[in-house]
Parts: sequence; C-alpha cells; structure tokens
Amino acid sequence: MKLQGKKTLVLGAGKSGVMSAEFLVERGAVVALHDKKPIKDWTDEARSLKNKKIGLIDGQIPSWLLDQIDLVVISPGIPTGVIPARYVERKGSEVIGEVELGFRFIKGRIVGITGSNGKTTTTTLIGELLKNAGIPVQIGGNIGTPLVSLAESSREDGWTVVELSSFQLETIKDFHSNVAVALNVTPNHLDRYDFFSDYAAAKHRLFINQTADDVAILNADDEITLSWAKGLKANITFFSVKKELDEGLFLRGRDLICRAGGKEKVLTTCDDIFLRGLHNVENVLASLAAGLACGASLDSMRETVKNFKGVEHRIEFVAEIEGVKFFNDSKATSVDASAKALEALSDGDGKIILILGGRGKNAPYQPLVRLIKENVRALVLIGEDAENIENQLKNHAKITRADSMPDAVRKSFESAENGDAVLLAPACASFDMFRSFEERGMVFKCAVENLTSKKQARKAI
Repeated sequence: MKLQGKKTLVLGAGKSGVMSAEFLVERGAVVALHDKKPIKDWTDEARSLKNKKIGLIDGQIPSWLLDQIDLVVISPGIPTGVIPARYVERKGSEVIGEVELGFRFIKGRIVGITGSNGKTTTTTLIGELLKNAGIPVQIGGNIGTPLVSLAESSREDGWTVVELSSFQLETIKDFHSNVAVALNVTPNHLDRYDFFSDYAAAKHRLFINQTADDVAILNADDEITLSWAKGLKANITFFSVKKELDEGLFLRGRDLICRAGGKEKVLTTCDDIFLRGLHNVENVLASLAAGLACGASLDSMRETVKNFKGVEHRIEFVAEIEGVKFFNDSKATSVDASAKALEALSDGDGKIILILGGRGKNAPYQPLVRLIKENVRALVLIGEDAENIENQLKNHAKITRADSMPDAVRKSFESAENGDAVLLAPACASFDMFRSFEERGMVFKCAVENLTSKKQARKAI
C-alpha cells in the first residue's frame, strides 16, 4: 500500500486513531486527525500529534477538506455511516478501518478471533499456547494493542493473534485470517445495529477472505456460528461442550477430547483448568483448536492451559473479607456476558450480590431472571440504565441503588452474608461513568481494597 503523499483523514482521536495517524505520517502520508469533541478534551497523546505535523480538527469537517481526501481511516467506535466517510467514499476514495490498514503491512500469518463473549480470554490463551510452544507470536487488535502498532515487529515466520470486534470487522476489505475463530454470537451492541442480524453479519465478515488452505473454528453449540459452516471455503473445525462430535473438539465428562480421522485423544481435563465456568471450557477448546491448527505441540499446550490464570477484569478474584468473596467481571458489558458470570459463580455455597448498570445497549435484561431467582440475594444498580434495569427486574430480586462504584461496593458488602460473593458484572458499557471497562474494574478493585469490615462499610453508608 503506497502512502507517500496520500492525503489521509483519520476519524476518531482515541488510541486506535492516534496510532493510525502516527503510522500514516511515518510512511509519508499527509494526515489530519478528527474528533467531534473539542480539542481541549482530547488526550495528551492526541493533542501532541500537532508536533508531528498532523492536523487536528474538531467539530464539523469542512467540505473543501473532504474534497481533497484520498483515504479515510475510521476508528472502531465511529459508525461507518458518518457523513465524512460516506462523502469521501462517494467521490471514489477509499475508506478502511485501522485493522485493515495494519493488515496491509503485517508479515506472517494471522489468527483472528471474534465472538460476543470470551474474545480476550481466548486471544490471550492462544498467544500463550503458541509462545510456549516456541512459535513466534504477537497479539493485538481489540484486546488493546492496535494492529498498526504490530506491523514493524511482525515476522514472515510468525503469527499475529488478533481479537476482532464487530465494529472492526465492518471495515475490513482484504483482511485475511489463516485461522479464524468464532466463539459465539448473542445479542449485543443493539444501540449501534438496527437488527441482531446486522450484528451477526458483521461478525461473519471474519471469514469472507478465507480460502481452502485456511481453518475456520466454529462453536457447534451456537445456532449462528453453526449455520455459517455450509457457506465457508475454509476447513472447518467444530468445538462443543454439549455433545460429542464425529470430528472436532468436545467435552466428555471432565475430559477435553479431540477426535479426528476416527481417532481421539484427551487434550486436557477440567481439573487442570483454573478458569471458572463452562463458558471458559468453551474458550479453552477453541484455543486448543487454534493451537493445533498453528502447529503447537500437545504436551506444551497441556502445560500452558494448566498454568493459565485468566486475564484481568474477567471473573477476576479480588479479595475475601469476612467470608465474602469479591469478583471483578467489568468486561461483562452485555447481558449474555453477565449471565455467564452468574453461571460460573453459581456453584458456591452462598448467594451472589450482583452489581449491574452503566450505559445500556438496548438489550433486554429478562434473560437474567432465572439466574437471579436461583442465585442472587440482591441487585445493586449504578449508572444511566439503572432505572430501566429496575423496571425490568424489580419483581425478581431485592434492589438497591448506588451513586458511585465505591458506594455500590459498600452496599453490596453490607447486603452479603458469610459465604456470599459480590460480583461486578454490569451488562452495560462503562462510558457513562468511566473512560473504559478497565477503569471501571480498577475503581471496583480499589473500593474493595478500601473495605476492612462490615462495621466500616455500614458506617460509610
């Protein structure tokens, strides 16, 4: 891709946009970075780009500037239908996303992972499986490291493992995963998509450029991903935790089995998986399938799975205070993710105090009702969508409102009994109160660390 002298507009001044702008200007492009927010509200990193001869634009983009643009690079958080992108595309210039831009400079092969839930855990585990097997590997994408930042370190003999959101997949064109993994597709981001089918279609784009030389790894227990198998060109590997497969990876009792060519072998057992919940067994199966496709040895992968402790903000154990355990699942930004967290903790002796709320995604909370009735002692609600959540769930649990995360932690602790668990699994985005789900999780953990006893919590309330 020739960038020298190309007049380029980058939409979105977040991390992805900043790194794209730097990447482009380093390769000779003439670059302008745009965000609707006033420049004074941009991050220091974004504002500092003016020192690298990158133009900074806020508010509305003048049409005379759009007329000169050869290329638009759109950040994942920006809808593809925004006027600047549509305007430039109509006049024949190219509009791509940061992932597509990075792909065009990445060397070696790619593992792409998408799904509504489990992407980050699976991406991280696949990276560990390959690294510990002695295979050159790097990870990035939606996990927090923009793909453009990995271009220089990529190797012809290596792999790049990429977590991909539906937003990122909307703007790919040539992006090609040699191994592509679809974990699941459940309702999410319905504040951005008109229909669930539109969201699912964005996920499906991961497979559009695969060939008969590639591998597609699909969840056989998920209706949507299972339905994709018939139309794919790649070699398909299924995984399942609900049924034995004629070919593929599946759970039998406590054993994770691989069956191929009429032969089967035990890959590992649930007893050697530190992560809690059946959904994490799915993630491990998918990861092992990817590891096998990339040539990792079974002995090495067994050891890696045994030592893998998960990732931050995903059903992360924080502390135990006076017999009450605290878990941080701030990454549970959808109803389905919150349900999986509840299921994972439902095997405890006590009940769960569940912290819900944030910026809603127009998805109903009714799928949580059964789990709440069976496992939840109380709900503590925060954020913009608290009233909506209360209206939907008030007949199924005791509900308390909190005006901040520390307040929610204190009230949850006060509601808990010995043997209970306090779980932050918000089912909502974080942007009403926090800059990211990571910040929300860190505030939760700090609030837990500041607790010393129920007496102290009661006094604070």
